[in-house]
Amino acid sequence: MPIITLPNKISISKLEKNQARVTIEPCYPGYGLTIGNALRRVLLSSLDGAAVVAVRVEGASHEFSTIPNIKEDALELVLNAKNLRIKILGDQEEIKLTVKKKGEGKVKAADIAPDSSVEILNPELVLATITDEKTSFEMDLYVRRGRGFDAIESRGKGREEIGLIDVDAIFTPVRAVSLKTEHVRVGQMTNWDKVMLDVTTDGSITPEDAFYSSANILLEHFDFLKNYKELPKTEINEEVPAEESKEKSEEPEKDESKEEKKTKKKKSE
Repeated sequence: MPIITLPNKISISKLEKNQARVTIEPCYPGYGLTIGNALRRVLLSSLDGAAVVAVRVEGASHEFSTIPNIKEDALELVLNAKNLRIKILGDQEEIKLTVKKKGEGKVKAADIAPDSSVEILNPELVLATITDEKTSFEMDLYVRRGRGFDAIESRGKGREEIGLIDVDAIFTPVRAVSLKTEHVRVGQMTNWDKVMLDVTTDGSITPEDAFYSSANILLEHFDFLKNYKELPKTEINEEVPAEESKEKSEEPEKDESKEEKKTKKKKSE
């Protein structure tokens, strides 16, 4: 019986800033896509990061407001804020950042008031454009730790503050992952797999660390499956809706009443 051998080589080569290629070879025939797809899904959905979850703009009461002497409306300002990439250095779960600027010109992420617990990864990002020399702009950004994608609807009841606009948050630090497989020769066999993962991050984590973190997440899950027999067994009791339980309880009573009627008829005969 042929043995499913493990790959014996992993190499990581830097392509560009915050981008690297992870190569795994040789993989048993067919296992290239199995391993590659699992890693790709975890890389894109399961790593933790930080993102803007709410915005307050001076002069905007809701997301469809327009602000005098500001080129962007409130909705465009929110979309710009969503592109802010940050790294929380401390243990705080949520941090409030403030950006203030007066005078004509562009308001960039570099204009955010310095905070020792936060690192701005894309300071060149344009948040707003002031079109008048005497106009001042002020915006509060609420940053939080999280994992994957967090829609506003999934948060339940949020803050009920006037002028606060909630934002769908993309926490994942991995911006893109491309997967490619090729056939390689092993002995006389030419159908073994070579996996190539091109990983691009936002700078808050290196592609190498992102790869190792995703591999650890998968290992923890498979380790649980591997040791399933050693875990204490728990019985799963399915809850039956009240209406169904009533129907079930009534059914045998109906059957008994029919049998009683039959026996009564036989006795009378």
